Amino acid sequence: MHLFHGNNRMDMAAAPQTAKQMVLTATAFLGSLEDEQRRQVVWGVNEAERYTWDYRPVPRQGLSFAEMDSGQQLRACALLASGLSREGTITALGIMSLEKILGDLEGSSMKHQRNPEQYFVTIFGEPASNEAWGGRIEGHHLSLNFLIVGGRSVACTPNFFGANPAKVPEGPLAGFRTLPIEEDAARQLVAAFDVNQSQQAVISDTAPPDIITRWDPHVRLDDPAGIAAAALQEDQRHLLLRLIDVYLGRMTAEVADNQMDAIDCQGIGAVHFAWAGSRTPGTPHYYRLHGPHFLVEYDNTQNNANHIHSVWRDFERDWGKDLLREHFAAAHSG
Repeated sequence: MHLFHGNNRMDMAAAPQTAKQMVLTATAFLGSLEDEQRRQVVWGVNEAERYTWDYRPVPRQGLSFAEMDSGQQLRACALLASGLSREGTITALGIMSLEKILGDLEGSSMKHQRNPEQYFVTIFGEPASNEAWGGRIEGHHLSLNFLIVGGRSVACTPNFFGANPAKVPEGPLAGFRTLPIEEDAARQLVAAFDVNQSQQAVISDTAPPDIITRWDPHVRLDDPAGIAAAALQEDQRHLLLRLIDVYLGRMTAEVADNQMDAIDCQGIGAVHFAWAGSRTPGTPHYYRLHGPHFLVEYDNTQNNANHIHSVWRDFERDWGKDLLREHFAAAHSG
């Protein structure tokens, strides 16, 4: 990860190549739609619907992959890929395809609810290089939310990736894991703690049944729990940074660098790591990373601890709130 320091918040959020690619792919996707499809897809950038998100298999607004022809599906996938890294794109498409495996495991009575094509695309505003507009790609266990401002600034949270089954128990793909590093990197960090550090880091012997913030549109937690990075040794801090990088690795390099720049500016020592539940693999567990401006939550408790929920939230930049404020302030500064 290449760190840099912007001169102001707009510079820190600058991601011109990401913004350019998202404008191009969103424009191509919208251009492929029929009038009625477009009416389903396009909402105003300031409408309340933009702040609605969920990772459960619930009814959604927008246009589903099931309602698209093959060309439109390819353009929707290109839009998804333009807002993620290569690794993030592969993982997101894997999460979508995991629905077929989940349906097979659950049996015929649930197959209608487990459909790899029940993922929805929504566009907020009109993609343009000098305007504010947003996009959402969402379905079961996947929620990607973007705001692009002025053709150069990109916000990418809430950013949710989940998996059920996290490890395929049977069939041709038996043993295949989705989101493996999210678990393994955290376990490496926990295993590196001494007794005193473990007492600080482990906040409960019981893991919560889900991420604490759930699908709330806006989040704010109390003071950070767990152990501060400032209390870690150099090799342990390296493991903490590696875990943060797992989540940043879902984003484009520009956006990830911006996020890491903000963490670096505020001081990595202020980031706290907390663990709850068992430290034995295959048993329910939970952790979170809590910094001055961001929150990562990970939970694996359901379905015999084979069902992962993980999310990156930003207290100031979720939904691009800060970018919109700065954009409108600059636009009306005269």
